Amino acid sequence: MVDRTPWIEGRKRFRNKTQMHLARQGIITEEMKYVAQREGLHPEFVRREVAMGRMIIPANINHLHLEPMAIGRNSRVKVNANIGNSALASDIPTEVEKAKVAIKYGADTLMDLSTGDAIKETRKAILEVSTVPVGTVPIYEALKVAGSIKDMTEDLILDVIEEQAREGVSYMTIHAGILREHLPLINHRVMGIVSRGGSIIAQWMVEHGKENPLYTNFDKICEIFKKYDVSFSLGDALRPGCIEDATDDAQLAELKVLGELTERAWRHDVQVMVEGPGHVPLNEVEFNMKIQQIWCHEAPFYVLGPLVLDVAPGYDHIGSAIGGALAGWKGASMLCYVTPKEHLGLPDIEDVKQGVIAYKIAAHAADLAKNWPGARDWDLAMSRARFNFEWEKQFELALDPETARRFHDEAHGGEGFKSAKFCSMCGAQFCAYRISQDVMLSINDQGEFTVLEDKEKPLLDGNFLAP
Repeated sequence: MVDRTPWIEGRKRFRNKTQMHLARQGIITEEMKYVAQREGLHPEFVRREVAMGRMIIPANINHLHLEPMAIGRNSRVKVNANIGNSALASDIPTEVEKAKVAIKYGADTLMDLSTGDAIKETRKAILEVSTVPVGTVPIYEALKVAGSIKDMTEDLILDVIEEQAREGVSYMTIHAGILREHLPLINHRVMGIVSRGGSIIAQWMVEHGKENPLYTNFDKICEIFKKYDVSFSLGDALRPGCIEDATDDAQLAELKVLGELTERAWRHDVQVMVEGPGHVPLNEVEFNMKIQQIWCHEAPFYVLGPLVLDVAPGYDHIGSAIGGALAGWKGASMLCYVTPKEHLGLPDIEDVKQGVIAYKIAAHAADLAKNWPGARDWDLAMSRARFNFEWEKQFELALDPETARRFHDEAHGGEGFKSAKFCSMCGAQFCAYRISQDVMLSINDQGEFTVLEDKEKPLLDGNFLAP
């Protein structure tokens, strides 16, 4: 486990502790070096990307056992897993277990979206076990503390933000882009506002008769983030919640404001990523990725899915992973997973696993499409192990080794089948790999054929099991 204590101690002289500020001073931090090694990049390249805002390293100075990672177009596509309780379900031990399962199966970051009891205690427990950056939506706790939107003051919101930053939260969803002038645009929608944080802010503006407090206090939030190196995840309060609402005037109006806020944060040397949709038909995904890159100045794009259809409840992790793979290929830097429970209920531990696996598949597919250096090596190793019937090697290389092993063993009982030269799909006689190996041994480089005697064939007995 990483201990960043000595790294942080050396930066006490800096009032602004952000990775962006240090990068703009020409400093290659230990976090940048760590990221460079993980990504196969040069440290100076990482520093430049962070300085320009095209890459962020979310690493709160108080989350000392965090293993630094990068989010940006010029790095591997990352996956976030949402966890957290609701007013109706879950407890702290369950959420901690979800965190552990998500990290085990490859989540690059976690978001604690708790809205039930013990929000603060749940967050602290997750931070204690998490070796990846943890994000939050602080407006949830602000509402919980206030008791009502009417009683939620601007000072309370800022106090909650600072408290969460002090505890070690590395990035926060701040719904600062939705403005009073945007609210009439939702009347033309099928599903209005589907963002929890966005709906809270919208109602706050209506009840208080004032502009979005996160927008008007944005510079104050930047000052808080400087002290602890918290990154903005600029929330898409007006993300489309169904295919019919995709890429509409409301969504695009907010995105323009998010571009303005990105530049404001950068003037403070505060790191930014921008959140994106949502529900988007497949043919509009690429446009959404491109327009964000233009309007938000190549800040990393963090998308929920996107879901490319609305009619798959119970399977939304699949429908959204399809969109996620395309989004990652066309410019998204991080994919927020969707679980099978999306639209239906609070995900349990198995749902978390299924969501992470679906999105690791999507992210890796995007890395392959991007020709990310080394991405194909993993697949090549699997292909070689598969063709050579190296079952243990296949299990080791799998995204989900336990499931791969279980599926194989369900059809192949006994230790002898661990070296079998076939699986239950084709059986021994019809196995294309085995037949291909025979054919390949029968042809030399000059194209001359030799019929092998049975004893010369690589599979020696009638059961096609290795001796």
